[in-house]
Amino acid sequence: MTAGLLLCARRVGERLELPVPSVLEILSATHATRSCAYEIAAELRTLLPALARPPGRPRAERAEPPASALSQIQREALRFLMRHPGCARIEGERARYGDAWRLFVIELRDRNPEVSLGDLAEAICTPLGTVEDWLRAPRPEVAERPPVPDNDEAHEGDPVIAQVETVLAAWRGWHGDLGAFCEHVRREHRIELGTSAIARILFEHGARQLARRPRRCRDEHAVRGAFETFFPDAHWVGDGKQLQVVVDGKVFRSNLELVVDAATDAAVGVAVTDEEDSQAVADAMKSGAETTGQAPLAVLLDNRPSNHTPEVDAALGDTMRIRATEGRPQNKAHVEGAFGLFAQKVPPIELCTREPGELARAVATVVALTFFRALNRAPRRDRGGQSRADLYAQDVTAEQRDAARAALRERLRRQELARQTRAARLDPLVRAHLDDAFVRLGLCDPERHVRDAIACYPRDAIVDALAIFAGKRERGSLPADADARYLLGITRNLHHVHQADAITEALLRERLDARDRFLAPLVRDRDDLLARRLDAPLALDAIVDRLVHADREVDRHFWIGAAAALVAARDAAEHRDLARRAARRIHATFRLPLRERDRLERLLLRRLWPLA
Repeated sequence: MTAGLLLCARRVGERLELPVPSVLEILSATHATRSCAYEIAAELRTLLPALARPPGRPRAERAEPPASALSQIQREALRFLMRHPGCARIEGERARYGDAWRLFVIELRDRNPEVSLGDLAEAICTPLGTVEDWLRAPRPEVAERPPVPDNDEAHEGDPVIAQVETVLAAWRGWHGDLGAFCEHVRREHRIELGTSAIARILFEHGARQLARRPRRCRDEHAVRGAFETFFPDAHWVGDGKQLQVVVDGKVFRSNLELVVDAATDAAVGVAVTDEEDSQAVADAMKSGAETTGQAPLAVLLDNRPSNHTPEVDAALGDTMRIRATEGRPQNKAHVEGAFGLFAQKVPPIELCTREPGELARAVATVVALTFFRALNRAPRRDRGGQSRADLYAQDVTAEQRDAARAALRERLRRQELARQTRAARLDPLVRAHLDDAFVRLGLCDPERHVRDAIACYPRDAIVDALAIFAGKRERGSLPADADARYLLGITRNLHHVHQADAITEALLRERLDARDRFLAPLVRDRDDLLARRLDAPLALDAIVDRLVHADREVDRHFWIGAAAALVAARDAAEHRDLARRAARRIHATFRLPLRERDRLERLLLRRLWPLA
């Protein structure tokens, strides 16, 4: 008890910056066990607020609900779970809930207003905070799935057909995800099928779509050895790597900028700086020139915007600056391999000092120089036992140097011609819009390399990508090193999604023109809904509910078109409010992944306000 009291007082003393004993001193003086003392301290912190009551009458105690009401709630919840398997389940330490269970809890609260929210949450074994969030959110309408038929005697013939029918019947009554469904089928129905087999059955019978993996990249073995090298000092490769140094328990991160000769794999220049910027490239090139006694003909740098600035060009002088090929990390295999060896050979750098920043950079520089000097002197079995330094000392004729200079100039000329041709084909309005956006977002692109690449995509993909990038920055969800290339990646991904949506819409129009038998029920459903002459908000809610609960992609595009047509038929002053109403209802349906909800919202907005 004494140890718990002192632990409780210790937390208050630390908050008020008063001298307090340590936990070990308290436990040693009282001879108490740590776990028991912490339990008593937690209980004391719970009881202490009750000793200081505010002036006035004491608060009236909440009346306990009748036991019959809680029992009825528990019975209703149990019956609902039995009718909707998978709508609420526990996986590890986390619980997962479906839309059907959320709507049931909301309706249960409406029917039992006399029961406190805490008692209701405890009766249905759902956290109080979770129930409160559901009551604050918009209410999606979830269509009741038909009850699962009993298939125990449905098939007495072919056992394979019986298994397939059992899987399909169980899925029609399932309200959870596929992984839990497969476990349910194997455990409850004793059907020993793998997850892929069950997913294939559902796909073949139109009950569920398959999640397809992206296509694999081309075989990298076919392009090995395609990097053209000349002789030492002709062509260098540079890159940066984050280096971590621990000083007095505090972590400092510096940038290790390395320059490697492409012909010999020798590390020629090293610089340790605070950031991977233009100055880091200049310092590494200066270090390489001091090591070798001369500058190279060309240097290859990746497409990081800070590597292609006027400051870098001024530091390079007559040295040609060549960009690495996008999507081909093998371009920088020389420097990336050196970084890999560095990570394997160098132990963690941990120091104690009173001047951590300066010492961290100095020690990092010494370690890097030591490692790469030793690496340059190490013999190589693939080069006949010669070291990188031996290979670097070989003689180069004037003819070889002139031929290499001509080849590198030709490579640089082709890159510049391709950039000029691409820029001439771009829309000037799109380029001006991107110029304003890059200034507003503070993105570095001195040579317009990234902006021109983005401008090649359609306008709607560019506008959506800028909005997503700005929104992520406002929410603080952008990666720490996100730059203009990150925006290019967002644009590229959105373009692929938009292209797939356009293809689906074209297919939908063709099928509608032909009055396809599979779309006839959708057309009848839409016509019946519009024939009710509901108010526009209520009709829009009904259309959005059909959209989010559609099982097929073509159905979703059909209902997107119906929602866009309904909103477009209203006055322009109502468009924004109706669009926001539809977006809120889409995001209230948790059965869809967040990425799919975002895609449906963007698809609806593009239908309402097209840019091209």
